[in-house]
Amino acid sequence: MIEHFRMFAHYNRWANRLVYAAAGDLTDTEFRENRGAFFGSLQRTLNHLLVADRIWLHRFTGAGPLPPKNLDAVLFEDLRPLAEARAAEDRRIIDWIYTLDEEALSKKFTYTPISRPVEITQPLAPALSHFFNHQAHHRGQCHMTLTALGKPSLVLDLVYFLREEGKDWN
Repeated sequence: MIEHFRMFAHYNRWANRLVYAAAGDLTDTEFRENRGAFFGSLQRTLNHLLVADRIWLHRFTGAGPLPPKNLDAVLFEDLRPLAEARAAEDRRIIDWIYTLDEEALSKKFTYTPISRPVEITQPLAPALSHFFNHQAHHRGQCHMTLTALGKPSLVLDLVYFLREEGKDWN
């Protein structure tokens, strides 16, 4: 199971690089334009992904800076610093995943959700599955936003990662 999560950590970085590269082709107005995604614009959706990753990593590790307490916080107004923070967070995710073993995946941890402040205790592995699925979910919204802005469709499928870079991640 640990190899599965390591693969997803590398896939996550790969897919984020593609989304951010596509975002780099947008005008500032397009980057901020509300196109109907859950968080509206590409700017706000990418910020949400970074916020959520920081929240989850803090829950998992108890380390790092305290994350925002607001799921729609805008950490970075502009793409360049947001992309730099995203790359650093992806590296942090990969580094942390490599500290885990099968035993760690079965251990329980306790956290309090922002959306419903009631303490939750659960094993790490299902929470990690949610963590990576959440990223894919919102990257799909980023893809929708980019195509709604008339940009070329991105190929973010896991199988393409495995074909292109998957042999080298482990």
